[in-house]
Amino acid sequence: MHLTFDWSGALKRSRVRTESSGVEQAEDRRTWKRFPYGDRIYRYGGTALQSNWLRLHRGDREPYPSADSLGALLQANPALQPSVAAPEIVVPLLEEAWRAYHAGDFADAVDRGLAAGPVGLVVSARAAAVYASHLEENEARRVAILRDVVESCSALVQLAPNWASAWYVYGLALGRFSQHISVVRALAQGLGGKVRDSLQKAIDLEPGHADAHVGLGVYHAEVIDKVGAMMAAFTYGARRDAVTEHFEAARALHPQSPVVLAEYARSTALAFGNLYQGRAHQIFGEAAACQPADALERLDVEWALGETE
Repeated sequence: MHLTFDWSGALKRSRVRTESSGVEQAEDRRTWKRFPYGDRIYRYGGTALQSNWLRLHRGDREPYPSADSLGALLQANPALQPSVAAPEIVVPLLEEAWRAYHAGDFADAVDRGLAAGPVGLVVSARAAAVYASHLEENEARRVAILRDVVESCSALVQLAPNWASAWYVYGLALGRFSQHISVVRALAQGLGGKVRDSLQKAIDLEPGHADAHVGLGVYHAEVIDKVGAMMAAFTYGARRDAVTEHFEAARALHPQSPVVLAEYARSTALAFGNLYQGRAHQIFGEAAACQPADALERLDVEWALGETE
């Protein structure tokens, strides 16, 4: 089926839509907080981005932005083609968006990703989701940002059903949004199944997608924590052994990732309770000892350090 989608219109609606309470859906990104650690530590200028790409993207296996990788993406997802400019325009925008993302310039990453059109939404959505989850202190703004990301990613997977990273960031955004509107409410609305299915689709398309395994491990742990192990298993298919399986798979794919380890520690505590507090504390310690390669990893190392004090 040929999909048609008003991409520009969707982005415009995302920017101007408001909550029923009258609070604006999204604050001007110029008001976003700055990344608080290492002003220039995680900046990959010039050829440094490409030379460090495999380390930076070991978790998602996203190809480096190039004319060849863009061409392969468009060939696999023909509905994207009408919305994508020439490679000489798009590729530099994607490179700069990823540079900004890894450096912690999340607002800039969003803007540059959006400027690249739908092929830039993966980086812009990830930047917005990381900012909302880790740095935004106002709950209403946090939820508004995540809702915008969910809406845009829902459109993206229609245009790009064969893009693993699109399904991953959709599942990530749905999961973060669900956490902040309450997991129980999200399950009642059927969002849990969308989280699970989106992340599984990412793994089906890219079996080496460690980040999607992390997301599935978090999903199982969150459901168990909120509704109990028995109801989680019978009603939602969430199991304690799946928490361990997904995180061990992620750790095998991306060893010594503080993102994998910090989420593993938290999910272990959620799914297994007090009996596994020592195990969770041990994994937090492993995360705290990692050497972060970018802003997100640094945020998770700082989180882990706080849990081990």
